[in-house]
Amino acid sequence: MRYSLQSLKGILAAALLAVLAAGCTTVQVSQAPKKTPDTPAEATQRVAHWQFDAGSRPPAERDGYRPPQKLAVLLPLSGSLATAAAPVRDGLLAGYYGEQRRRPELKFYDTAGTAGGAIAAYQKAVAEGADQVVGPLGRDEVDAVFRDVKSGVPVLALNYGTVAPPANNASYSLAPEDDGNSAADYLTARKAQRVLVLSSGDDYARRSAGTFAKRLQENGGSVMQTLAVVGDKPADMTATLQAALQREGGVDAVFLALRGPAARAVAPQLLAAGYAGKPLVATSQLASGTGKAEQDRALDGIAFPTERWGVASVSGLPGAADTGNRLATARGPAAKLFAFGYDAWLLTAYLEHLATSADANVQGATGALRIGATGNVLRTPAWSTFSSGYVVPLNDGRGG
Repeated sequence: MRYSLQSLKGILAAALLAVLAAGCTTVQVSQAPKKTPDTPAEATQRVAHWQFDAGSRPPAERDGYRPPQKLAVLLPLSGSLATAAAPVRDGLLAGYYGEQRRRPELKFYDTAGTAGGAIAAYQKAVAEGADQVVGPLGRDEVDAVFRDVKSGVPVLALNYGTVAPPANNASYSLAPEDDGNSAADYLTARKAQRVLVLSSGDDYARRSAGTFAKRLQENGGSVMQTLAVVGDKPADMTATLQAALQREGGVDAVFLALRGPAARAVAPQLLAAGYAGKPLVATSQLASGTGKAEQDRALDGIAFPTERWGVASVSGLPGAADTGNRLATARGPAAKLFAFGYDAWLLTAYLEHLATSADANVQGATGALRIGATGNVLRTPAWSTFSSGYVVPLNDGRGG
C-alpha cells in the first residue's frame, strides 16, 4: 500500500521541526576519522559493488549532495513493527523538510512488517519509477528484498540481515556489533590490550561482546576473561574481580556489556577490587535504566558510545531535548530511532558520494557515517560518560 505524504500521521510535526532547524543548506562532509584507504582488494570490491546512472539526476553539488529524483521509503507503517517505524519515519521527514536544496519526490510504501509485504512494496516502488529505495526495516524484510532485487535501483536497507548487500545495495543499522567494535577501538587507542569483560548474557550483550573480542584481537589485544553478571542486582563479585586482576599479566581495562542498574551494582565492586584508574568502557545500554543522578553517580567515569545528536549540535536538527519536548517520536527510547531516521535521509542524499569514496563521511545524528567497500554503513559514534550522575560528552583528545 502506498502512502502519500499528506496522509501520514505526524507529518505536520516533522515539518515543524524543519522550520525550527533554520538554515539547513549543507551537511558537514569530511574525511573519515582514523580511516586508512581501501586496500587494493577493497577498492576493487567498491568499484564492482556500485553503479550509478550518471544521467538520471542532476550533478552532485560541491559537498557531494546528490539525492535521487524519486525516493521510495519502505517501512512497516502497519503491523507489529509500526511503533518502531514511526520515529524512523519522522526523523527521515525532519531531514527531508530541513533540506532547502533540491529534494526528490517522496513516496512511502507500507511493508506491514512481513517479508512478503516488503517484496511487494519494493516491486511496486520500482515499477512506479523510484530511482532509489530506503528500507525496509525488519531483518526478515531486508533478507527478502536482498534476495529479490534484480533492478539497478540502489537500496539502502535499514537493518542487517543474513544476506549480504547485493551489488548497488547498502545496509545501515544501529546494531550491538557497532558498540563492540567502537569499544575495542576506544580501548586500543588507550593502549589497553588485556581486557576483562563483564556481560549480562542477553542477546545485546552477547553480540556486542563477541564483536568486541574479535575486533580487540584484530587490534593486537585479547579478552583475558569473561564474567557473567546475573540480573540488575548481582551478588557481590569483589573476590572474583580481585582474582581476575591478579592473574598473570593482569588486566588493563574492563568492558561492561551491562545495563545501567547492573553496572551501578558492579562499579563500586570494581573500585574495591583494585580497578581504580583503569579504563572502563561500556555499551550504549549503560544508559538504559538510568535517570536518577543520586544513583547514577556510581557510573561516573565509565565511557560509552552514544548518538551524536544527544551530546552535540547536528546541522539540520534542533537540540534533542527541545525536539523531544515537541514530538513524542523523538523522546525517550524513540529518540535513538528518530536520529536513525534522520541519518537514513542523509545517507540517501549522499549515497553516491559515500559509496564511491573510502575517505568520505557525513556527520549525522547517530555519529560519523561512511560506507564500506561491500555496502555496509560504518558508524563512528560520539562518546559520553557520567559525571555527578549526569550524562556528559566525553572528549579527551584521543578519539573519545
